[in-house]
Amino acid sequence: MRKWLPLLTVCLGTFMLLIDVTIVNVALPDMVGDLGASFGALQWVLNAYALALAALVLGAGSIADRIGHRRAYITGLVIFAISSLMCGLAPNTGALIAARTVQGIGAAAMFATTFALLNSAYAGRDRGSAYGIWGAVAGASAAVGPILGGLLTDGVSWRWIFFVNLPFSAIAIVLCVTTLADAQAPARGRADVGGMASFTAAAACATYALIRANEDGWSDAGVWWLLVLAVVLLAVFAAFEARSRHAMFDLALLRNRSFVGVLLAGLLLTFAAFAPFAYTMIWLQSVLGLSPIGAGLTGLPMSIIAFVVSAVLGRVLHGRRPDLVIGAGLLFIGLGSVITAALVHGSAGWSALVPGAMVVGIGVGLATPILGSISMSLVPADRGGMAAGAVNTTRQLGFAFGIAALGSVFAARAQGSLSGRDIPDAADVAHAIAGGQTPGLLHAAPSSGRQFLDSAAHAAAVTGVQATFAVAGAVGIIASLLVVILMRPARAHAIQEDEGPPVPQPVQR
Repeated sequence: MRKWLPLLTVCLGTFMLLIDVTIVNVALPDMVGDLGASFGALQWVLNAYALALAALVLGAGSIADRIGHRRAYITGLVIFAISSLMCGLAPNTGALIAARTVQGIGAAAMFATTFALLNSAYAGRDRGSAYGIWGAVAGASAAVGPILGGLLTDGVSWRWIFFVNLPFSAIAIVLCVTTLADAQAPARGRADVGGMASFTAAAACATYALIRANEDGWSDAGVWWLLVLAVVLLAVFAAFEARSRHAMFDLALLRNRSFVGVLLAGLLLTFAAFAPFAYTMIWLQSVLGLSPIGAGLTGLPMSIIAFVVSAVLGRVLHGRRPDLVIGAGLLFIGLGSVITAALVHGSAGWSALVPGAMVVGIGVGLATPILGSISMSLVPADRGGMAAGAVNTTRQLGFAFGIAALGSVFAARAQGSLSGRDIPDAADVAHAIAGGQTPGLLHAAPSSGRQFLDSAAHAAAVTGVQATFAVAGAVGIIASLLVVILMRPARAHAIQEDEGPPVPQPVQR
């Protein structure tokens, strides 16, 4: 039993950092009332953590390769715990956003080292089992987040969604000190400061552009200038990496179609599987009137299915063709979202979400474990942090971009629905609905028009939810096809069967 303690340690940290991506969703209405948050600020409470995690995990992986994966993981846990405390104590929206950003920094250091630590602790079929269990935890945590958030928000306060991290962080730190070890000495070389700075700035500009598009529309010139700046900064990042002898990301890997396929899968999996549920939670609570616990429990079917599929099939799928496994997972995610879009309609309740969520859970359970294991097989062991960082960067950017992009979809479709009912200031009302402020709108409306506005808000929210799931479904299905096409020739990239570290594959040119 002791041999599985490293897995428990890594899974505990993963569970905390991924839960904090979605645990905030059900607490948003309470935060609006307590902190007086605007729609834009509400987006940043969600995105500050995901953006910091996405923008920094690649650099954190590179640093971890140099200082040691175990040391980086423990440092990340300490930062995560302290910033969780500051989130819970935040007196206003600005302080909460700042603390969430620091929390994302700690999570990045943890997330960047998970795969390398698992590879250090396990080999052969034990490694397949470890990745399967880790994938089950990772896949289930996003769905467990709203449930736990609902229980804490209803039972105590939204602040306890952050305080609850403290005891678990303490346990994880003790386990780290006593059970984890690095497989080899840290790599030599200096940190790639220029690459880290340029990539972080590019990710921040791109995400902020999408958030600003939600507020000001795609016709706003500032949105496009931010997107252009993001592209320029990515070019600067590429130039740094091409010239640096200590690059945090090996650009040669982008000539490997399998690795590109893994990055694409990580990006679009979280976009299609998890981003739509941020707006589902707003619909369930602000429009249908469910409690935070009730809204959170709607994610339970997905959580259970993802956990079971990943845990049971992790060992079975060890050594199988990754292109087919990941492609099948993305296809299930896409189909599940399409089913949800078809079942959610004007009179639908929370039960309309269940069939599609179960299908999405199958896809998450299939694809999540193998994304980590296949990425580690493509690089030498001493660059494990870089590989893990690259894959987890795309996963978190997928969620951050998904929240922002689907927010635009939700608000646009809601605005169209409201305009069709001759609601004044339809754009502002649509943004308020998307921000979970429907109860406030109804309270402020004259009593004579309240019933009409309530009916219009219900219709607008349903239309927005339908649109977000329809887009997510299309993304999942298209991603499945692209991943199979990109990874199909690379059959040799299946997870290694030997007891030693995986053998890196040659870069395809």
